[in-house]
Amino acid sequence: MSKAGAPETCEPGRQLPLDLPTTPRFGREEFLPAESNLAALEMIERWPDWPDRILALIGPAGAGKSHLCAIWAARAGALVVAPDALPTLEVLVAQAPRAIVIDDVDRAADETTLFHLLNFVNESGAFLLMSAARSPRAEDTRLPDLLSRLRRAPIVEIGAPDEALMRAVLVKLFADRQLLVEPPALAFAALRLERSLAAARAFVAALDREALAQGRPVTRALAAKVIEKFT
Repeated sequence: MSKAGAPETCEPGRQLPLDLPTTPRFGREEFLPAESNLAALEMIERWPDWPDRILALIGPAGAGKSHLCAIWAARAGALVVAPDALPTLEVLVAQAPRAIVIDDVDRAADETTLFHLLNFVNESGAFLLMSAARSPRAEDTRLPDLLSRLRRAPIVEIGAPDEALMRAVLVKLFADRQLLVEPPALAFAALRLERSLAAARAFVAALDREALAQGRPVTRALAAKVIEKFT
Protein backbone atom coordinates (compact mmCIF):
# COMPACT_ATOMS: atom_id res chain seq x y z
CA MET A 1 0.00 0.00 0.00
CA SER A 2 1.47 3.34 -0.99
CA LYS A 3 1.82 6.13 1.53
CA ALA A 4 -0.19 9.31 1.28
CA GLY A 5 1.61 11.78 -0.94
CA ALA A 6 3.88 9.12 -2.45
CA PRO A 7 4.15 8.88 -6.25
CA GLU A 8 1.59 6.53 -7.77
CA THR A 9 3.00 3.21 -8.93
CA CYS A 10 1.74 0.62 -11.34
CA GLU A 11 2.13 -3.09 -11.90
CA PRO A 12 5.33 -4.35 -13.55
CA GLY A 13 4.99 -4.27 -17.31
CA ARG A 14 2.31 -1.58 -17.20
CA GLN A 15 2.84 2.06 -18.00
CA LEU A 16 1.21 4.71 -15.85
CA PRO A 17 -1.25 6.38 -18.26
CA LEU A 18 -1.71 10.11 -18.16
CA ASP A 19 -5.42 10.89 -17.98
CA LEU A 20 -5.40 13.78 -20.42
CA PRO A 21 -8.89 15.23 -20.86
CA THR A 22 -10.30 15.61 -24.35
CA THR A 23 -13.05 18.08 -25.08
CA PRO A 24 -15.68 16.96 -27.61
CA ARG A 25 -15.65 19.10 -30.73
CA PHE A 26 -19.06 20.25 -31.88
CA GLY A 27 -18.33 21.87 -35.24
CA ARG A 28 -20.20 21.01 -38.43
CA GLU A 29 -17.18 19.19 -39.83
CA GLU A 30 -17.21 16.84 -36.82
CA PHE A 31 -20.88 15.88 -37.27
CA LEU A 32 -21.35 12.53 -39.00
CA PRO A 33 -24.58 12.38 -41.05
CA ALA A 34 -26.57 9.15 -40.90
CA GLU A 35 -30.10 7.96 -41.54
CA SER A 36 -30.98 8.51 -37.88
CA ASN A 37 -30.02 12.20 -37.85
CA LEU A 38 -30.29 13.35 -41.46
CA ALA A 39 -33.72 14.99 -41.17
CA ALA A 40 -32.59 16.97 -38.12
CA LEU A 41 -29.33 18.02 -39.78
CA GLU A 42 -31.14 19.17 -42.92
CA MET A 43 -33.53 21.28 -40.85
CA ILE A 44 -30.62 22.89 -38.98
CA GLU A 45 -28.94 23.73 -42.28
CA ARG A 46 -32.20 25.11 -43.75
CA TRP A 47 -32.29 27.89 -41.18
CA PRO A 48 -33.69 30.54 -41.37
CA ASP A 49 -36.09 28.81 -43.80
CA TRP A 50 -37.98 27.02 -41.03
CA PRO A 51 -41.70 26.23 -40.87
CA ASP A 52 -41.83 28.28 -37.66
CA ARG A 53 -39.46 30.45 -35.64
CA ILE A 54 -39.46 27.78 -32.93
CA LEU A 55 -38.14 24.26 -33.55
CA ALA A 56 -37.77 21.27 -31.23
CA LEU A 57 -35.24 18.45 -31.66
CA ILE A 58 -36.59 15.30 -30.01
CA GLY A 59 -34.54 12.17 -29.42
CA PRO A 60 -32.83 9.94 -26.88
CA ALA A 61 -29.72 10.87 -24.92
CA GLY A 62 -26.55 10.43 -26.92
CA ALA A 63 -28.21 10.81 -30.32
CA GLY A 64 -26.42 14.05 -31.22
CA LYS A 65 -28.91 16.71 -30.14
CA SER A 66 -26.29 18.75 -28.29
CA HIS A 67 -24.01 18.67 -31.32
CA LEU A 68 -26.79 19.94 -33.59
CA CYS A 69 -27.66 22.66 -31.09
CA ALA A 70 -24.02 23.77 -31.09
CA ILE A 71 -23.91 23.82 -34.90
CA TRP A 72 -27.04 25.95 -35.08
CA ALA A 73 -25.87 28.27 -32.29
CA ALA A 74 -22.72 29.01 -34.28
CA ARG A 75 -24.64 29.54 -37.54
CA ALA A 76 -27.31 31.74 -35.99
CA GLY A 77 -25.17 33.58 -33.45
CA ALA A 78 -27.60 32.31 -30.84
CA LEU A 79 -27.72 33.02 -27.14
CA VAL A 80 -27.00 29.64 -25.51
CA VAL A 81 -29.21 29.16 -22.46
CA ALA A 82 -28.86 26.43 -19.83
CA PRO A 83 -32.19 24.86 -18.77
CA ASP A 84 -31.38 25.48 -15.11
CA ALA A 85 -30.39 29.12 -15.68
CA LEU A 86 -33.11 30.60 -17.88
CA PRO A 87 -32.84 34.37 -18.39
CA THR A 88 -35.61 36.55 -17.05
CA LEU A 89 -37.82 38.56 -19.36
CA GLU A 90 -35.97 41.73 -18.29
CA VAL A 91 -32.62 40.21 -19.32
CA LEU A 92 -34.02 39.08 -22.66
CA VAL A 93 -35.43 42.52 -23.41
CA ALA A 94 -32.10 44.12 -22.52
CA GLN A 95 -30.01 41.71 -24.60
CA ALA A 96 -32.51 41.42 -27.47
CA PRO A 97 -31.11 38.16 -28.89
CA ARG A 98 -32.19 37.29 -32.41
CA ALA A 99 -31.73 33.57 -31.78
CA ILE A 100 -31.82 31.41 -28.64
CA VAL A 101 -30.94 27.76 -28.06
CA ILE A 102 -31.92 25.64 -25.04
CA ASP A 103 -30.43 22.14 -24.98
CA ASP A 104 -32.29 19.68 -22.72
CA VAL A 105 -35.22 22.04 -22.26
CA ASP A 106 -37.10 19.20 -20.55
CA ARG A 107 -34.75 19.72 -17.58
CA ALA A 108 -36.03 23.27 -17.02
CA ALA A 109 -37.67 23.51 -13.60
CA ASP A 110 -38.73 27.18 -13.76
CA GLU A 111 -41.80 26.85 -15.96
CA THR A 112 -42.89 30.45 -15.49
CA THR A 113 -39.59 31.83 -16.78
CA LEU A 114 -39.67 29.39 -19.69
CA PHE A 115 -43.19 30.55 -20.54
CA HIS A 116 -42.02 34.18 -20.54
CA LEU A 117 -39.09 33.21 -22.78
CA LEU A 118 -41.48 31.65 -25.31
CA ASN A 119 -43.61 34.79 -25.20
CA PHE A 120 -40.52 36.90 -25.84
CA VAL A 121 -39.65 34.78 -28.88
CA ASN A 122 -43.14 35.14 -30.31
CA GLU A 123 -43.31 38.88 -29.73
CA SER A 124 -39.76 39.79 -30.76
CA GLY A 125 -39.49 37.65 -33.89
CA ALA A 126 -36.45 35.79 -32.55
CA PHE A 127 -35.69 32.16 -33.42
CA LEU A 128 -35.62 29.42 -30.79
CA LEU A 129 -34.14 25.92 -31.00
CA MET A 130 -34.91 23.50 -28.18
CA SER A 131 -33.91 19.90 -27.60
CA ALA A 132 -35.55 17.30 -25.38
CA ALA A 133 -35.66 13.55 -24.88
CA ARG A 134 -39.37 13.36 -25.71
CA SER A 135 -42.31 15.46 -26.80
CA PRO A 136 -43.98 17.59 -24.09
CA ARG A 137 -46.59 15.73 -22.06
CA ALA A 138 -49.20 16.91 -19.60
CA GLU A 139 -47.66 14.91 -16.75
CA ASP A 140 -44.33 16.69 -17.25
CA THR A 141 -45.72 20.24 -17.19
CA ARG A 142 -47.59 22.06 -14.43
CA LEU A 143 -48.60 25.12 -16.48
CA PRO A 144 -51.27 24.34 -19.11
CA ASP A 145 -50.37 27.48 -21.09
CA LEU A 146 -46.72 26.41 -21.25
CA LEU A 147 -47.69 22.94 -22.43
CA SER A 148 -49.83 24.47 -25.16
CA ARG A 149 -46.96 26.69 -26.33
CA LEU A 150 -44.47 23.83 -26.35
CA ARG A 151 -46.82 21.61 -28.33
CA ARG A 152 -47.17 24.25 -31.04
CA ALA A 153 -43.48 23.99 -31.92
CA PRO A 154 -42.67 21.88 -34.99
CA ILE A 155 -40.74 18.74 -34.05
CA VAL A 156 -37.86 17.04 -35.83
CA GLU A 157 -36.98 13.62 -34.46
CA ILE A 158 -33.45 12.30 -34.21
CA GLY A 159 -32.95 8.59 -33.60
CA ALA A 160 -30.35 6.68 -31.63
CA PRO A 161 -27.18 5.93 -33.63
CA ASP A 162 -27.34 2.72 -35.64
CA GLU A 163 -24.44 0.28 -35.90
CA ALA A 164 -23.02 1.99 -39.00
CA LEU A 165 -22.98 5.40 -37.32
CA MET A 166 -21.46 3.95 -34.14
CA ARG A 167 -18.70 2.42 -36.25
CA ALA A 168 -18.05 5.75 -38.00
CA VAL A 169 -18.01 7.60 -34.68
CA LEU A 170 -15.57 5.09 -33.20
CA VAL A 171 -13.28 5.38 -36.23
CA LYS A 172 -13.20 9.15 -35.81
CA LEU A 173 -12.63 9.01 -32.05
CA PHE A 174 -9.80 6.51 -32.48
CA ALA A 175 -8.23 8.71 -35.16
CA ASP A 176 -8.50 11.76 -32.91
CA ARG A 177 -6.42 9.90 -30.33
CA GLN A 178 -4.07 8.44 -32.96
CA LEU A 179 -5.02 4.92 -31.88
CA LEU A 180 -4.36 2.01 -34.21
CA VAL A 181 -7.29 -0.37 -33.86
CA GLU A 182 -7.64 -3.83 -35.36
CA PRO A 183 -10.83 -4.14 -37.50
CA PRO A 184 -12.28 -6.98 -35.36
CA ALA A 185 -12.01 -4.75 -32.28
CA LEU A 186 -13.85 -1.95 -34.06
CA ALA A 187 -16.63 -4.25 -35.26
CA PHE A 188 -16.99 -5.80 -31.81
CA ALA A 189 -17.29 -2.42 -30.10
CA ALA A 190 -19.79 -1.04 -32.60
CA LEU A 191 -22.01 -4.08 -32.07
CA ARG A 192 -21.82 -4.32 -28.28
CA LEU A 193 -21.75 -0.71 -27.08
CA GLU A 194 -24.83 1.19 -25.99
CA ARG A 195 -26.09 3.16 -29.00
CA SER A 196 -24.99 6.50 -27.63
CA LEU A 197 -22.33 9.00 -28.72
CA ALA A 198 -21.48 9.64 -25.06
CA ALA A 199 -20.95 5.90 -24.53
CA ALA A 200 -18.65 5.79 -27.56
CA ARG A 201 -16.53 8.66 -26.21
CA ALA A 202 -16.28 7.10 -22.75
CA PHE A 203 -15.36 3.70 -24.20
CA VAL A 204 -12.63 5.06 -26.46
CA ALA A 205 -11.12 7.05 -23.58
CA ALA A 206 -11.08 3.94 -21.36
CA LEU A 207 -9.64 1.80 -24.15
CA ASP A 208 -6.93 4.37 -24.82
CA ARG A 209 -5.90 4.34 -21.16
CA GLU A 210 -5.84 0.54 -21.01
CA ALA A 211 -3.86 0.16 -24.25
CA LEU A 212 -1.29 2.69 -23.03
CA ALA A 213 -1.04 1.05 -19.62
CA GLN A 214 -0.41 -2.36 -21.19
CA GLY A 215 1.76 -1.02 -24.00
CA ARG A 216 -0.15 -3.06 -26.58
CA PRO A 217 -2.30 -2.37 -29.65
CA VAL A 218 -6.07 -2.28 -29.48
CA THR A 219 -7.13 -5.86 -30.19
CA ARG A 220 -10.54 -7.48 -30.02
CA ALA A 221 -9.52 -9.14 -26.74
CA LEU A 222 -8.57 -5.81 -25.19
CA ALA A 223 -11.78 -4.19 -26.45
CA ALA A 224 -13.79 -7.07 -24.95
CA LYS A 225 -12.06 -6.57 -21.60
CA VAL A 226 -12.77 -2.84 -21.50
CA ILE A 227 -16.31 -3.11 -22.84
CA GLU A 228 -17.31 -5.25 -19.84
CA LYS A 229 -17.38 -2.00 -17.84
CA PHE A 230 -19.96 -0.54 -20.23
CA THR A 231 -22.41 -3.45 -20.48
